[in-house]
Amino acid sequence: MLPLLLVTVVAVRHRSVLAEGFAHLGTASWPWLLAAVGATCLTWVAAACTRQGAVVERLPRRRLLATQFAAGAANHLLPTGLGASAVNLRFMTVCGLPLARSSAALALYLLAESVGRVALLGVLLLAFPDALRLGTLVPETAFGPLLAGAGALVVVAAAVLVLVRRVRSAVVTFLRTALGEARSVHTRPARALALWGGSFAFPALQATVLVLVGKSLGLDVPLAHMAVAYLAATVAVALVPTPGGIGSVEAALVVALVAAGGPAAVATAVVLAFRVVTVWLPLVPGALTLGALVRLKVI
Repeated sequence: MLPLLLVTVVAVRHRSVLAEGFAHLGTASWPWLLAAVGATCLTWVAAACTRQGAVVERLPRRRLLATQFAAGAANHLLPTGLGASAVNLRFMTVCGLPLARSSAALALYLLAESVGRVALLGVLLLAFPDALRLGTLVPETAFGPLLAGAGALVVVAAAVLVLVRRVRSAVVTFLRTALGEARSVHTRPARALALWGGSFAFPALQATVLVLVGKSLGLDVPLAHMAVAYLAATVAVALVPTPGGIGSVEAALVVALVAAGGPAAVATAVVLAFRVVTVWLPLVPGALTLGALVRLKVI
């Protein structure tokens, strides 16, 4: 019952967003909207392929797919991917993988998904360099502090690794296990194809959902520019520790769509409808699936 209770709390806290998002869905073109729902369902298939590609052992397909659906609900109740990571870590250990190898597979999945997302963004920006007009949104004086902050984080992390022996030994052990797991996966073409194919398909399908929702609400932005806006926004908020990106993703997506040339009012409507389709509609079924998987000891 706990997942349903958490869903209720989150829904009550964001009731105004929910109400406005569902209101915009009522004005949408339904063929495009149904296609967006279908693309959302395919994202769970892509996630399952990537999870399977991160381990050598064969995972039970149906339980793996159900786990990805449940992990989506857990991911929107805990900060920055912790929910999905915890669900998948538990699933792999129940399937018989040692904790060290399950953690290494989880890290490999996260790395592959990040590489796929950033690579897609880079390719689209090269193909459509005028897709985002960030000059009017980000002051030039902001880049210096951002770079300084990133450099400071790198220095602090390096100092901790050098000075704290226990942390250094744990990191070295984990990296050794992770590299061994990555080598084993890439010796099997089917696993490597599932890992990298899924890692590129997942963000591409998510961007497709936004494009389809944009078409359903008549957003006057080129399709490729909408995809660039989605990828840029999700890369930008990847480090913001909010449950499921609720709040931060909406703000970043509106900014990105406006930077891509969309009117602010329509961009806001598209983002709210997009979040209803991808987050709020699957949330209750996902929470029910999560509770059932726990009761059945699948996770």
